[in-house]
Amino acid sequence: MALVQNVIFDVDGTLVDSVDEHAEAWRRAFLEFGRDVPFAHVRSQIGKGADQLLPVFFTEDELEKFGQELSDYRSTLFKREFMPKLRCFPKVRELLQQLRQDGLRITLASSAKEDELEVYVRLCEIQGLTEGATSKDDASKSKPHPDIFEAALEKLGRPAPHTTVVMGDTPYDALAASKLGLPTVGLLCGGFPEEDLRTAGCRAIYKDPADLLAHYESSSDTWPWAADAVAAAKDEEPR
Repeated sequence: MALVQNVIFDVDGTLVDSVDEHAEAWRRAFLEFGRDVPFAHVRSQIGKGADQLLPVFFTEDELEKFGQELSDYRSTLFKREFMPKLRCFPKVRELLQQLRQDGLRITLASSAKEDELEVYVRLCEIQGLTEGATSKDDASKSKPHPDIFEAALEKLGRPAPHTTVVMGDTPYDALAASKLGLPTVGLLCGGFPEEDLRTAGCRAIYKDPADLLAHYESSSDTWPWAADAVAAAKDEEPR
């Protein structure tokens, strides 16, 4: 076995095809509150929670006046019009089953609300395959702050960072994980450019969960990048 013993998965854009839907829900919510923002600009911020995303588009005074109302409006809109359209990426269940079979422990790290996360878990049919999951309520600040991954490490019993790898689809995943000394593997299925993922610190890049599974199965020692990723993470740990 490789040195990796634990895997933390982001959910939106990593396991569930939901980035465009989140972006459009935010765009329409912004319009409702008088701000016309291009879809591409909104999409570039998906991966952050509302606490980090909204200040990109609204002033502090605006958010004080109607920030919570806007966030609630978007949440209701997303659940009503967009959540029913979501699909799990191929081979997610099979990937997690393979990891569990080989003794790796898994947790989910999402900034979604708990009820949304429950829908995602059912959608992917991964009930019982993880050590638990974190949601919006488990973090004071969302990515790129490390709070959500800190909470995920708690779910895993606080293993050494160099034994744990994060799987995510946005630069914000990699930036947040790096603050805890956790190496990140990037997935392109969330739609972020490979260059952005590498610049943010991703150790390796795969197309999607199916591609990740295919490379796992083709290697005699799990993922071929694992030893290098762990060594790099250990080098970055505070002395």
